[in-house]
Amino acid sequence: MAIAQKTDAPDRYRADPSVMTALRTPRLLTREVLAGLVVAMALIPEAISFSIIAGVDPRVGLFSSFVMAVSIAFLGGRPAMITAATGAIALVIAPVAREYGMEYFIATVILAGIFQVVLGVIGVAKLMRFIPRSVMVGFVNALAILIFTAQLPHLIGVPWLVYPLVAVGILIMVVMPRLTKVVPAPLVAIVLITVAVVTMAIAVPTVGDQGELPRSLPELFIPDVPLNWETFQIIAPYALAMALVGLLESLMTAKLVDEITDTHSRKTREAWGQGVANMLSGLFGGMGGCAIIGQTMINVKASGARTRISTFLAGVFLLILVVGLGDVVSIIPMAALVAVMIMVSVATLDWHSIRPSTLKRMPKSETGVMVATVVIVVITHNLAIGVIAGVILAMVLFARRVAHFVSVERTVPEGETVPTAYYVVTGELFFASSNDLTTQFEYADDQERVVIDMSNSHIWDASTVAALDAITTKYEQHGKRAVIMGLNEASTSIHARLGGQLGAGH
Repeated sequence: MAIAQKTDAPDRYRADPSVMTALRTPRLLTREVLAGLVVAMALIPEAISFSIIAGVDPRVGLFSSFVMAVSIAFLGGRPAMITAATGAIALVIAPVAREYGMEYFIATVILAGIFQVVLGVIGVAKLMRFIPRSVMVGFVNALAILIFTAQLPHLIGVPWLVYPLVAVGILIMVVMPRLTKVVPAPLVAIVLITVAVVTMAIAVPTVGDQGELPRSLPELFIPDVPLNWETFQIIAPYALAMALVGLLESLMTAKLVDEITDTHSRKTREAWGQGVANMLSGLFGGMGGCAIIGQTMINVKASGARTRISTFLAGVFLLILVVGLGDVVSIIPMAALVAVMIMVSVATLDWHSIRPSTLKRMPKSETGVMVATVVIVVITHNLAIGVIAGVILAMVLFARRVAHFVSVERTVPEGETVPTAYYVVTGELFFASSNDLTTQFEYADDQERVVIDMSNSHIWDASTVAALDAITTKYEQHGKRAVIMGLNEASTSIHARLGGQLGAGH
């Protein structure tokens, strides 16, 4: 007799390629190193602009991006995802810096990190399974629009030479991958445009024009705030908002990278890892942040990175560039980085979702959810608000759709000893579908005995139990007896526990 041998199931979370594989493979290692370099360059102007939004010194955003990228490379659950200072976080905590000062600002960042660790440990990441595909598509498309519109200030009111430089950069990134993928096309575009601008002495806006780069390494920063209830009341609302926005953006970005790379990530680890990274960012005087989608797309899609090496090196290169090579970085034309981000926005947009053929096939409700998510995100410039609104809208539309799937059929067989009316209830019964259930019965004109067959239905909540109680009570008031039968095990349990206890009919 053959004996079946037990085989180990493959680890669905195993990184492929692993860090060790990349370190031993020159081709993969080169790809990861160059990807980290491109991301670091793209992070500099973003971190500076987000610092300005938050109302703090540019060094705060740059140091935050360095600390978070390096720490999340070890702590995070999604390899190759980039975490740094972001616009959404800057908007949430900007009032703290403005109204209470830098000490409270940093304390808020640290507390937000603590909140994220707690939320991660209790399993908030598992809620990601409730985000519908239509919301995810809306998130991606809104993201592409935001990345593109963020480049518009660099294209309005600038010297006319900026436009051909941007066009050349885009052309390089379109043609380069067809010739070779050894060197990331965005890096080639940045280097060639920078060389052209410097050698030809072209006067166009540069990275140095965005803000002053730091000249020293980040130092330990312990916020000098009173450790009392009053301080907690001041910073807690901002910290909780920052924690929720950061987690939502990070987990949504992780899910997107999962789909792009066809791999799985550890969402719970990513959640608490983001919290620890924010705490470390605060302790080194940073503004905190979360996964940054544009640079993540540069890393994963444009450069082809797949391991934690690229994330780690993005942070390391960022520090080297701004502290050690600040003079060199400051001469990089913004046109080169704008070209990179425009290509990222084009690659990010889900073009299939907006094709006329796709829109014709998709249910109108799902298209509506996708469009609503996009519109709300673009209007608020907050991905978290758009996603939450999209999920709520999807839930409401789903509830309305399911509510119409409940049917009640009545039959009155002849020849019964006791005149009996039989009702067969079919469908899923919950608050939306059971509200009209009481109107489906003929109380005054029915037979003496009524049998309600629930074999083809399922009770989900107390609203349905209350509706059934109301039905049996109304029959009693007409001197008739209603019997409920055919409940499955789960429905029997909830009906037995709540039946007659909800005040139905009173």
